[in-house]
Amino acid sequence: MDFNDIQSAWKNENTENVSLPTHLDKIKSANTPLEIIKNNLKKEFLYQIISIVIIGFVPFIFEVPANAIMPFYLLFSIFVAVCIYYLVKLYIFYRRLGRITLSTKDSLYETYFDIRLNMELYKTFGFALIPFLILFLLGFMYYQIPDFFAKGLNSTPFLVTTFSIVIFSILFMGLALEWWVHFFYGKYAKEIRKVIDELREE
Repeated sequence: MDFNDIQSAWKNENTENVSLPTHLDKIKSANTPLEIIKNNLKKEFLYQIISIVIIGFVPFIFEVPANAIMPFYLLFSIFVAVCIYYLVKLYIFYRRLGRITLSTKDSLYETYFDIRLNMELYKTFGFALIPFLILFLLGFMYYQIPDFFAKGLNSTPFLVTTFSIVIFSILFMGLALEWWVHFFYGKYAKEIRKVIDELREE
């Protein structure tokens, strides 16, 4: 068979059943929500730093008595240490996302579960701050409403108020965290999950 016969046979070959890998386009479509998550992480880091600085100036904003400044900053230093631990993890996660290239199903799966894992880590971070919120509120009440504590720590008003503050802090932080994580990360993670489900159906 000469070259002309080979070329003729090649042209006559049926190519109707040849299909291109369309799943690559679907994988690339997950890049948009991933970019939004990365941008939100960058903003999140900035928000957290600003919040920590503002909390550090609370004694001067609310004119806290001199004898309360030392206990405040002792508690604040522990608060900052906890924040730094989680912020470092947040930064490492951000850097990891920056190196990801969504080119295969496996990379898409890994990225999705990494995002979900860090969403749960973020919620843990929020719940770790609840004791500080409770102590800050009790301390604020102690110095702003000193008569309230005059009856002693075992008095009914004090116990009821403390119980109420604990319940309020847990409920507020829980609801706030669920909304915050969903708004900034969860809905975009769902978009990536949708792409994964579409690829699974192929």
